[in-house]
Amino acid sequence: MTYICKDCPVPAVVKDSHWACYTLRYDLHNPSYSNMRLIIRENPSAVGDYIANYICKRINDFGPTPERPFVLGLPTGSSPVLTYRSLIRLVKEGKLSFQNVVTFNMDEYVGLPRDHPESYHSFMFRELFSQIDIPPHNVNMLNGNAEDLIAECNRYEQRIKDYGGVDLFFAGVGEDGHIAFNEPGSSLSSRTRIKTLAYGTILANARFFNDDIAAVPHMALTVGVKTVLESREVVVIGTGQRKALAIAKAIEDGVNHLWTLSALQNHPWALMVVDEDATLELHVKTVRYFKSIERVQEEVERSQMELRKRNVNGLVANGTVNGIELDGGAQAAQLTAVAVN
Repeated sequence: MTYICKDCPVPAVVKDSHWACYTLRYDLHNPSYSNMRLIIRENPSAVGDYIANYICKRINDFGPTPERPFVLGLPTGSSPVLTYRSLIRLVKEGKLSFQNVVTFNMDEYVGLPRDHPESYHSFMFRELFSQIDIPPHNVNMLNGNAEDLIAECNRYEQRIKDYGGVDLFFAGVGEDGHIAFNEPGSSLSSRTRIKTLAYGTILANARFFNDDIAAVPHMALTVGVKTVLESREVVVIGTGQRKALAIAKAIEDGVNHLWTLSALQNHPWALMVVDEDATLELHVKTVRYFKSIERVQEEVERSQMELRKRNVNGLVANGTVNGIELDGGAQAAQLTAVAVN
């Protein structure tokens, strides 16, 4: 049969499933995977620039099209603002386009009007979407005012699946180690759902509501830990001394549902980008180790990417990929384009 894979839209004669296509795409865009990485920069501004350039490279290397968009997960809060400003700059400089990028935000408050200045819908359009070239229909956000919140969560989870999953989830981290609104004690197998916010999170977010704790919503809709883990790549931003303990727990301790960020130890391609202040709870040898391997890691990535491209081109020349027979020369050309991008 002829099957068009959502991950790698190459019509091909497939025996059982499109797993080979998925594996191909994963290998091409995640060379030398199965590795937790930590990048340390001097200050929040340098962290924002690094992540923005990283996302830009991932999108451009992917070569998205209307039929095959790049799917990007996005966070809110104060930490990603500098990254969003850098992304806006890259778009204005013509180095990046969001025309063929589909976004999914991580969370939204329950019961807060969509046009409230502190709703995550308002935040995202104020800080990013209104200043880049993303088509409005490519923006996906949870509706915290839906009549049936459970149905809304299920709809959101299904929409992510309909796009073939998230290519890169950009995430922040709370002071208590939560990712999205997966508060301490959350199931590491959780999906998009309703979540009661921890008191510490309410206190931390009160600064956005004129320091009025009573004004902060006590519930939110959030993607689950499992939802994030199923993305092909996760990039976490952590800046400031207040995030230092969470970063240390996630990197140096074991996987623990009380620090949901630690679940990324089980992800095959996770990256944390932090500033110097966010490393203050890490052991000195941990910091030195990750700083020492950064350049080596980049060299390995480049060499592995080139090697995999050559291997794919060789397989295409032979008319098969991972045991799948390509259905004609046009399909082989499509696959070659995917490999080169």
